[in-house]
Order: sequence, then C-alpha cells, then structure tokens
Amino acid sequence: MLLGLKDKNVRIYRIALRKYICQDVKKKTEEEDVQCEEDIVLACQLENSVKALDFDVSENRREIEELPPIDHGIPITDRRSTFQAHLAPVVCPKQVKMVLAKLYENKKIASATHNIYAYRIYCEDKQTFLQDCEDDGETAAGGRLLHLMEILNVRNVMVVVSRWYGGILLGPDRFKHINNCARNILVEKNYTNLPEESSKALGKNKKVRKDKKRSEH
Repeated sequence: MLLGLKDKNVRIYRIALRKYICQDVKKKTEEEDVQCEEDIVLACQLENSVKALDFDVSENRREIEELPPIDHGIPITDRRSTFQAHLAPVVCPKQVKMVLAKLYENKKIASATHNIYAYRIYCEDKQTFLQDCEDDGETAAGGRLLHLMEILNVRNVMVVVSRWYGGILLGPDRFKHINNCARNILVEKNYTNLPEESSKALGKNKKVRKDKKRSEH
C-alpha cells in the first residue's frame, strides 16, 4: 500500500516537473521571440538611417558635381575693344573649373584676348572665404576684379570677364570697363542688393587712396 502511494507521488511529481519545464521553456521562447523582433526592428531602423544618410550625402555630391547655370552680361564696346561678363554660382573649386571648361567650349569666348576671372566661396565651417583670381595676361585685372567682389561682399559666385582687343590701347579705361561689366551682372543677378552703398564704398576707397598719396608727397 505504501509502495503504491509512493509510486503515485512520484508520478505526480514528474508530471508537475514536466509542466514547470514546459512553461519555463515556453516563457524563454517567447522572451527570445520578443528580443528577436526588437533586434530586427532596431536593425531595420539603423539600415533606414544609413540609407537616408547615404541619400543626403549623394544628393549633396550630385549638386556639387553638377555644372552650375551660367549667365552672360551685356557687352561694353570702347574703341573696338569689347568686354563681356559671365557669372555662375559656385560652392567649390571643382565647379570653378567646370564653369571655365564650359565657357571655353564657346569658340567666341575661347578666342578672347583675355578671360579674366575671380571667385569667392564662403566656407560655413571655418567662417572664412576661399577666393582666387586670374589675370590671363591682363596685368592686375584679376586682382582688381576680386577686390571689387570683396567690396560688394558677394559670396559663392564666380565672374569671368572676356575682353576682345580691338587694336587700340585703352590705358586705365580697360580696368574700368572690366569692373563695370562685373558689377553690372552681379547687381542684375542680385548678388549685391545694395548698389548705392556699394558705390559709396567704392568712392570712399578711392578717396582713401588719394588721401594716402597726398600724405606721402
């Protein structure tokens, strides 16, 4: 009798143990499933974030690698010499080269006696300007053009002035025509919104130079 009772208790204990083990296994399985689902969701979120980042970077790269639009100003002619300005928005030196290459595809521009240019690019991270100029044989013309752009406080823009020499020397007037061409197209394209103040700044600059010369004599 006692032996039968003992066997019965053993069977009950085994059944209870199996139920406990099954419940524990089921609980662990459910927890693992939940954890697995969370890992999958997290992985998907990370993948989407990376894709979005790649998309943004590629979009910016595409914008930089694209040729910017080029505008052409109204020519100025004096004693058979003709001057014409060309303008393009630029945000990196690579675009400067692209604009020059595109302009030189035009046979008329490529045949110009001089293609003077200057550009100013504002670097947001360093809070400074990346700028340069080129005379292309017209001594000091590039520096004067860049100086004009500094006075007008323009940014992220490039100006090229083509000059076709007509056989008659113009003297200092050639610099006046180069800067006038450049200034006109910068104002026309709204790179400087205060033309009157810019004119005053130019006048003030000339006055300072004159006063400096007088003090030297």
